[in-house]
Order: sequence, then C-alpha cells, then structure tokens
Amino acid sequence: MRQRYSLMMGLTVVVLAAGTMTVADSAFGDEDDKIKMAAAARITIDEAIKTASEKVSGKVIEAELDRKHGKLIWEVEVVTAEHKVMEVHIDAETGTFIDIEEEEEKAKSGRLKRPRSGAGADGK
Repeated sequence: MRQRYSLMMGLTVVVLAAGTMTVADSAFGDEDDKIKMAAAARITIDEAIKTASEKVSGKVIEAELDRKHGKLIWEVEVVTAEHKVMEVHIDAETGTFIDIEEEEEKAKSGRLKRPRSGAGADGK
C-alpha cells in the first residue's frame, strides 16, 4: 500500500512538472518570436511611431511588431482628439505606410471607456 502511494505521488509530481514545462516553453516561444521579428525589422519602433504620428494626430498609446499576411508590420495605436483609437500599420522592413484602421471593438470592450456624462456617485 505504501509503495502504491509513493508511486502515485511520484507520477503526480512528474505530470505537474511536465505541465509547468509546457507552459514555460510556450511563454519562452513567444519571446523567441519577438526577438526574431525585432532582428528582422529594419525600421525601429521610434521610426514607426514618427511615421504613424505624421498620418494621425493624437497620443500614441501602443506600438507592437506583428506579422500579418506574411509581412512584418508595426501596429501603432493612436488616440485622437475625438477619443477614437486608430491603428496605423507601417511596413517594418521598408517604413512604408500601409493603412489606418479604427479600433471600434477595443473601445466598445471598455479598454478606453469614458464615464457617462451626468452620472452621479450612485451611477444614476
């Protein structure tokens, strides 16, 4: 009985360790991808932000390097004076402006939610 309990505990430890290693591998895999993308990008984040700021005026809140449609791009998010979040896409290899998209779903999800006008402390 005691041997069986020891065996079960040993197997539990092995299974938990394997799960932890899998999670760690996927986390480090993301970091490896980011490092590879950063090494491949010829345009720096500062250059991408400068280009995006020339296309959309406002405050830059985020810049991220991503791969879309087989192309390495910078996605630069800018909040405009009208409180809209615009995502400006810049080619990370050439620095060429690609397009601008309004990020409606992010604003609706509460990411940049503004308080309702006229609402008191009790929310009415």
